Amino acid sequence: MNDKLVFLGLLYFVQGIPYGLQSSLLPVYLRGAGHSLTRIGFTKILYFPWVLKVLWAPFVDRVGTKRRWLVGTVSGLALTCLASAALAPEAHIWGVAGTLLAMNSLASVQDIAVDGAAVGLLKGRGELGLGNTAQVVGYKAGSVFAGGGLLAVIDVAGWSWMFMLLTFVYAGVALFVWGAPVLDDETLRGQQADGSRRGGQGADAMRPWRVWRKMLAVPGTPWTVLYVLTYKLGEQGAVTMFPLFLLDHHMTARELGFWNGVIAMGFSICGSFLGGVLLAQFSIGAMMRRVFVLRTVSMVFQSSLLTILEPSPLMKGMAVLSMSVQHFLGGLITTLTFTTMMHCTQRAEESIQATHYSFLSTLEVLGKLTFSALAGGVVDWFGFQVAFLFFLTLSAGTALHVWTATFTGALREHQLKEQPK
Repeated sequence: MNDKLVFLGLLYFVQGIPYGLQSSLLPVYLRGAGHSLTRIGFTKILYFPWVLKVLWAPFVDRVGTKRRWLVGTVSGLALTCLASAALAPEAHIWGVAGTLLAMNSLASVQDIAVDGAAVGLLKGRGELGLGNTAQVVGYKAGSVFAGGGLLAVIDVAGWSWMFMLLTFVYAGVALFVWGAPVLDDETLRGQQADGSRRGGQGADAMRPWRVWRKMLAVPGTPWTVLYVLTYKLGEQGAVTMFPLFLLDHHMTARELGFWNGVIAMGFSICGSFLGGVLLAQFSIGAMMRRVFVLRTVSMVFQSSLLTILEPSPLMKGMAVLSMSVQHFLGGLITTLTFTTMMHCTQRAEESIQATHYSFLSTLEVLGKLTFSALAGGVVDWFGFQVAFLFFLTLSAGTALHVWTATFTGALREHQLKEQPK
């Protein structure tokens, strides 16, 4: 089990690096250069390959091996970082945007392969909880490393040095995956061999509507689709815009890189880790009810801070506390969510499990990406206070949706117990 966790955690770590670069480093850089919140919001378009990954997921699922896909994509990320090291963002902003788009494209394909490997490797409730913790913690650690750690030192080290470091990181992980014995697991090889013997699967690959019908027929899928599209809406608006409010009124870019990019994300990782531990002891429905209510309360506190415009040490302390609590609860919710998604996926036929999980994770990204892109425009148009009231309303609506499902819908305990252990 430890080998599985290290393998998955490392791959999700390098997968989180492009997200950290774009979600934390790029907005602060652009805001410091005087760009509007609307324009910064539209940089989320560079995440678009994550939305499209469900289209090529069946191809990745059936052609080649997980090892080859993973080595190929991680090696491609190393080469992309090498190219980025030769660019100066002040003079080649479109070149930087192109390299980030390429990194997101490669990371999205990597995600399909590693998710398929995780579905095959993780068995039983205990492994699912720990495996999804490794997924979320690894991804967020990569995001912290790129968006917080590198942001804090980029003024000293420089752009080129930063991307040369990332080149060596990706190259080392590619070598690790090439020799990783965990991909020789009998279960994983059995799935691939069994899949190659089924003649109908090739026909399904050529007729994607059959795959879609199978995916939507999986028990719990309709509710899970609606949930993953909406569960982060209010939180995502606050997480995206509150640091930029602080940049306008209370903190420097370097301070934000430390407090929001490192400390607050550290709390997010702790929340994700705690979620995996608690899943082994408590029901997921009861946990989700309580955590979603707590998230709504934390957003009420954060929204109240928007009335304070004068810089002060007390305000900075309350802002850091607010971001830390919000990221902690967000990390816990993310682990619960990805565990719920994998529970749902394991009800599907083995031949479509990787595609089904990629479908759900694509919608999860789509929900966050769409709202993140629009949040800046909402703030520019209505102001921070009205926008955050809107974010708070969305968060409360999601809490009600989850609360209802734990008693009458997909999160009822007897339904979860029917899923494979």
